[in-house]
Amino acid sequence: MQRQSGRIFGLLGLVLVLAALAGPAAGGRLPLAKVADYPLTGGTGRFDYQAMDADHHRLFISHMGAGSAIAFDLENRRVIATLDGFPGATGITVAPALHRVFVSITGGLFNQLMGGGKVAAMDSDSLKTVWTTPAGRFPDGSALADGKLFVSDESGGQELVLDADSGKLIAGIPLGGEAGMTAFDPRGRLIYVNVQTRDELAAIDPQKNAVVATYRLTSDCDNNHGLLIEPSGERAFVACDGNAALLVFDLTKKAVTEHLKTGPEPDVLALDAAHGRLYVAGESGVVSVFDVAAQDSVSKIGEGVAGDDAHSIAVDQNNGLVYLPLRNVDGHPVLRVMRFVEP
Repeated sequence: MQRQSGRIFGLLGLVLVLAALAGPAAGGRLPLAKVADYPLTGGTGRFDYQAMDADHHRLFISHMGAGSAIAFDLENRRVIATLDGFPGATGITVAPALHRVFVSITGGLFNQLMGGGKVAAMDSDSLKTVWTTPAGRFPDGSALADGKLFVSDESGGQELVLDADSGKLIAGIPLGGEAGMTAFDPRGRLIYVNVQTRDELAAIDPQKNAVVATYRLTSDCDNNHGLLIEPSGERAFVACDGNAALLVFDLTKKAVTEHLKTGPEPDVLALDAAHGRLYVAGESGVVSVFDVAAQDSVSKIGEGVAGDDAHSIAVDQNNGLVYLPLRNVDGHPVLRVMRFVEP
C-alpha cells in the first residue's frame, strides 16, 4: 500500500487536503455521514490494510506505525486485542475456512534493505501466532488461492507463494518491476498482481506458480498500486496513485474499458457488493465513491475528505457501514465509522 520509494507527505499533503476542503469535488460532495469515532490503541502511527472476519464479527487492522495488528469487535464496537510483534505491518488477509489471519511484516528500513520481510499467520480463534516465515524485502498485500498465500513483495519485484497451512515458501515469481496489490479472480481461478512500475497487470496461474499473461494498462495510468476484483470475477478495479485515476479492467475482454478520476493519491479500494458501490480512499484523505452496479458502466457518485490520512477503507457486507482508521484525531487514533447517504 505504501510505495517503497516513499511518499511526499507534510506540506504537499496539507495542500491537497485543503484544496479538497475548499470546494466541491468533481463528483459532488462526499456521500458518507459519520456514525461515530471509536478509540484505537497504539498511538498515532500510520495504519495500513484492514480485513474482515465475518464469522467472528471482527475487523483486523494493521497498525504499521505501531508494529501491531488490532482486532476490533464489530458488534460491540471496541478493541478486543492489540497484537504486538508485527513491525511495519502492511497487508492483512483473513481466511475463515482455515481459521487464519495473515499479516505482512516489513520491519524497519534496514530490514527492508537486507530482505528481512516476513509473513505471520495467527489463529483467528485464539489470536495466537502459529507461524512466521521470511518473505522477501517488502511484503505487502496478499490473496489466497488453492491453499496458498500469494504475497506482493513490493520492492523485491516478485510475487511470493507460501503454503497457507505451514508457511513454507513455495516459490518466488519474478515480475520485472515493483509489485502492487494482489487479488484473486474467483471465476478465472487466477491471481492478478499490479506491476506498478511497468503499468502492467500480471496474471498468475496458482497451479503452475507462474505468470501466464501480462496486460499493458492505458498510458494515462501512473503507478497502478490499488487492486480489487469483484466477487463475480467479471471486472478488476485498478487505482493509479500517480495521476489519481481509476481503471475498470474487463477480465473477459482482458482490456481497460473505463477510466475515471479519483481524489489525490488513491490507495485502498473497498466494495459494497450488495449495493454496487465502490469506495476508493486516498492518501490525501479524500474518498471517492462510484456506482458499479451496472456491468457495462461505472459512474462517480461523489467524493470528499473523510478524515486526515483516511487512505485505508473497509466495508461491512452485512450492513454497508464503512470503516476508516485515522491515526490522529485530537491526538488519538480512532476508527471512524460512516454510512452511505444519498447525495
